[in-house]
Amino acid sequence: MISTVWLPLLLPFLAAPAGRRLASQLPPRQAIWLLTLTATGLAAASTCALALLIVPGATHLHVVAALGHLLTPLSNGSPDAVIAIAVTAGALLAWSTARLVRGVRRRWTQLHRAGRLAAEADGELVVLTDDHPDAYALPGSPGRIIVTTGMLRALSGPEREALLAHERAHLTGHHHVFTAAVDLAALCHPALRTLREPLGYAVERSADESAARAVGSRRLTARAIGRAALAAHAPSTGRTRPGLALAATAGPVPRRVAALLGEGTEARTARPLARRAAAVALVACLALAAGASLQAADDLHDGIEVAQGETP
Repeated sequence: MISTVWLPLLLPFLAAPAGRRLASQLPPRQAIWLLTLTATGLAAASTCALALLIVPGATHLHVVAALGHLLTPLSNGSPDAVIAIAVTAGALLAWSTARLVRGVRRRWTQLHRAGRLAAEADGELVVLTDDHPDAYALPGSPGRIIVTTGMLRALSGPEREALLAHERAHLTGHHHVFTAAVDLAALCHPALRTLREPLGYAVERSADESAARAVGSRRLTARAIGRAALAAHAPSTGRTRPGLALAATAGPVPRRVAALLGEGTEARTARPLARRAAAVALVACLALAAGASLQAADDLHDGIEVAQGETP
């Protein structure tokens, strides 16, 4: 069990390079789903692995052995090493659990705050009197599109339409759910933090493509995003966006504009072999982590039966 259980803890480090490549190789919507499923799956597998590592060392405690009706402690090495591993795994599990609980509470508070702000508005579009150019999608029930008068003045009429279509795509695609899932997964394993950037890029690219289809022009959408990003980088007077807000000016804007101005999406121009390799690498990491966790749990169960004096 000890040798198998390490795989879910190591595989997230291998998933990061594949995730960065995947964001530009796959169509945005597919990349969003695959990155999110990979991050949450690897987070669950690594958390399970930490829990499994605690059990052999915990059985050296008389109370645990009595509760499990164990005749002998579980051991896959020297007792000192097994206990040290259990203590370390327990500390890491407690640390990540505390971070996850705080992260969930913070997200829940942000979502409720966004919902209250959205409920105060009468329509989908909310225009704030503010000279600083800004625009973002605010999730809620229903979500709202927030835009300042400064941003409206910075864009032409068709560019405003493209920008609003981009923010509307964030709301209809429920992109805040995917970003929240990956952010929370990153609290369970530090290596999963590197998946935030490719997911953010895929989310913005998905909204870019939706906006281009809505206005019927990729060039117009690219120009609107570029001009909005340049305007939004002007010095601000202190107004900050609410938590969970998603904006067209986020992420690597030049890279996104270049993708829109190309003949098609990056996924169309990418080599099929590279695209498949990136996807297969992430799926393989997820499958290996899940399989290793299940195998480690099964090995642990067999070890408990042996320690209880039953036939394996």
